[in-house]
Amino acid sequence: MNRGQLASCCKRLLTSRTPLVTQHRKLNLHEHYSLALLDQEGVGVPRGAVAKTPSDVRSIIEGFGLSDAVLKAQVLAGGRGKGHFSSGLKGGVKICYNIEEAVTSSEGMLGHTLFTKQTGEQGRPCNDVLVCERVYCRKEFYFAIVMDRAVNGPCMIVSTQGGMNIEDVARDTPDAIHKIPVDIEAGISDKEMEAVADVLDLQGDQRVQLKSHVEKLYNLFVKYDSTLLEINPLAELTDGRVLCLDCKINFDDNAEYRHPDLFSKRDWSQEDKRDVDANNAGLNYIGLDGSIGCLVNGAGLAMATMDVIKLHGGDPANFLDVGGGATSEQVTEAFKIISSDPKVKAILVNIFGGIMRCDVIAQGILDAATNLKMDIPLIVRLQGTNVNEAKALMALSNIKILPIDNLDDAASMAVKLSDIVSRAQELKVKVDFSLGI
Repeated sequence: MNRGQLASCCKRLLTSRTPLVTQHRKLNLHEHYSLALLDQEGVGVPRGAVAKTPSDVRSIIEGFGLSDAVLKAQVLAGGRGKGHFSSGLKGGVKICYNIEEAVTSSEGMLGHTLFTKQTGEQGRPCNDVLVCERVYCRKEFYFAIVMDRAVNGPCMIVSTQGGMNIEDVARDTPDAIHKIPVDIEAGISDKEMEAVADVLDLQGDQRVQLKSHVEKLYNLFVKYDSTLLEINPLAELTDGRVLCLDCKINFDDNAEYRHPDLFSKRDWSQEDKRDVDANNAGLNYIGLDGSIGCLVNGAGLAMATMDVIKLHGGDPANFLDVGGGATSEQVTEAFKIISSDPKVKAILVNIFGGIMRCDVIAQGILDAATNLKMDIPLIVRLQGTNVNEAKALMALSNIKILPIDNLDDAASMAVKLSDIVSRAQELKVKVDFSLGI
């Protein structure tokens, strides 16, 4: 199970009283990289280039000989067009009618933070803008390929209602969305490409162009181990061309060894800092929206731990799997990541020592508690290899830890203490859960 699948699993299984926010760990490239891939594979895209400074914007527009252009903030978040920047500029996608307007708009984008419905209040930094030629659309469509478990392989999703939020289309006019599965062993067939063309009702040369693009997009999807390839919009232009005007591609993290070039393009400035720290420490971390931090070894045990927390009325703040061979340094780093989340009101450690030794975990817990000076409740449940040595380490330390052998009791205690801390903070009453004596 890869990190993206874990995020999806967490979101599906843990129906929270408040919305869960997951960190999807699939590689998500900036739009300009995705469009460059399409161009490399022979798929029609608008002319464009990346600018890092306003003077780059001027040079690109003059170099292309354009009288107007489209600027697109390179930020990994949906809803860019309706977003706003910390500079005060409205919209992360701007149609500019002359060079001066483009340069001025880029000054409000570059080096500033873009806020959209998907970024949350922290926003995302805009370090680059994509400068594209302006094209004129006759029709706009939606086209995507996803790995769909329901059909055990790739599935094409097609709609005549492109250029808008596809979630809104699915909600308001579900009949406008068509799914066309593809046999991954046989590959895409002419029949399936014809089905796409029939849905979009394109004829003549436009139909030929569309089928060529669909075949190349599917081959790209398979070649690069994609989990999602989304074109919105796929457009028929007034000059007769069929082009992909916007592209989003996600890649399976398990395929990193096959595509090191692609994965080297990951923009860590667009990722949650906790995700970055976890990746650097070799930890599997997924942030959620609850108040109980979890540190567990093994994906299955981590999911079970979160289920038990939910059973007792609590909400997990994260999925964090330290794996089977974690060092005390990794455990300390895991605590740093969990405790850096201001929503965390209590931490539950649940370790079953098989390959992982309980005394290593215990030492990491003691180091973290000492170095981080944590002031929230820490509940620890350890079972397995070297558990007695681990208990001895904790008993001989001057650290306040709540050791509980039974998982059900440990989860129940974590929920209760988390509620106490939350209510105390609401009432502005200080509760001392200092771990050091």
